[in-house]
Amino acid sequence: MAKICSICGKGPSTGNRIIRKGLPKKKGGIGLHTTGISRRRFLPNLQRVKVGTGGQQRRQLVCASCLKAGKADAA
Repeated sequence: MAKICSICGKGPSTGNRIIRKGLPKKKGGIGLHTTGISRRRFLPNLQRVKVGTGGQQRRQLVCASCLKAGKADAA
């Protein structure tokens, strides 16, 4: 099962995880230095809910923002 919202189509997005070391200039150091960058995935906050579609109820993956906006009539 794909990690995609069945209503808005929101899916995973990619980004970076940045590792820094050192003391920030604000705290009296010489600044933070980047020592490593690795790729990561940002996954949507998906919930399994019963959604009424065409007179039937089915379990679908819906993101929390769609639930909060009331786009899914969760039963």
